[in-house]
Amino acid sequence: MHSSPLTPVFTALRLGLHVLVTALAAVTAVRALLPEADHPIPVLVLVAAFLVTYFAGAQVGRAIVPWLGLLTLLWLCLVPLAPDAGYLAFGLFFLYLHLLPRPWSLLAVIAATAVAVAGFGFQRGWSVGGVIGPVIGAAVAVGIALGYQALFRESAERQRLIDELISTRETLAEKERTAGKLAERERLAQEIHDTVAQGLSSIQLLLHAAEQSSPEHPALQQIRLARETAAENLAETRRLIAELAPAALDGQSLAQALERICHRAEGVTSQLVVEGTPERLPMPVEAALVRIAQGAVSNVVRHAHADRLRLTLTYSDDEVFLDVVDNGVGIEPAVLAAAPTGSFGLAAMRSRVEQQGGTFAVESEPGHTAVTVSFPLEQGAVQQDSAEVGA
Repeated sequence: MHSSPLTPVFTALRLGLHVLVTALAAVTAVRALLPEADHPIPVLVLVAAFLVTYFAGAQVGRAIVPWLGLLTLLWLCLVPLAPDAGYLAFGLFFLYLHLLPRPWSLLAVIAATAVAVAGFGFQRGWSVGGVIGPVIGAAVAVGIALGYQALFRESAERQRLIDELISTRETLAEKERTAGKLAERERLAQEIHDTVAQGLSSIQLLLHAAEQSSPEHPALQQIRLARETAAENLAETRRLIAELAPAALDGQSLAQALERICHRAEGVTSQLVVEGTPERLPMPVEAALVRIAQGAVSNVVRHAHADRLRLTLTYSDDEVFLDVVDNGVGIEPAVLAAAPTGSFGLAAMRSRVEQQGGTFAVESEPGHTAVTVSFPLEQGAVQQDSAEVGA
């Protein structure tokens, strides 16, 4: 919470109240020391106790009502002994109005006003000034208190708007940073495509031409090996480009993008299952799910020697899950034991999940491997997905 611009105003009001109470108590004490004053010692003791109790209010915590009751009791004891103690009611007015809920605050002000008027009347005689003075003081205190409360509410509302503005600005800045990262990844992917990938493709074509033009060349075996190596590196480079480029949803739903990944799994019978009610997820989460599905399916096709593959996308009330299950040879125990650094592909998927606040787990044994990813769904961050979901 940032400091309110009206904090100096509130501080000045509190300081003014402290000065007012101290000055009124000092007047009462000084008048009690005059030769014609009665009960000087009890008045001085009660004034000192009143001031000590008043300034101890900053330490009472939640015991506001007992503290205010003790302060009022000391004042009630002072009023019959010193008529000037009635002026201390002005300080009590503000305390009642600020610390007590309505209508108790107004009732306390009315009662204190009546006590102050009665104190002046019994000790100095009844007069118009003795009645009007406390009444006007009470009215002024009520007006100031109401203005203070209105000012406080306006300040609180303004502070809430400022906090919302700061939160929105931070959210927009984070989105801009994310967009910048995605743009830089796309630029890097384009650069690799235009340089390394194109160069490897040209090398592969040149070596293939040399292989075809000189079938009896003594270095034919080396030429063929170089061509195959270039082809493998070209495939790896294209995979890297696909990882760097943004997830290509192309306006499709997440389920449709996963269905397309399943269809591209060559040599494996694949299936996509969607459970729960499909929802539109935040873009970074959908992108992460698509990339993880691409990486996991690619691993199954290239390394698992599996013939069946199933992707399950599950929407629950507060989480979304993606399970990639195959019946291949499984992952070597040594690779799993070395996680998260044992396999670059698994480490990359785990890092991508953790960046979005999700969880990543792998279970593997011969004949069954399951990669499970989950992301929490924030309230209000998802919307109903109206796109149809493929079976």
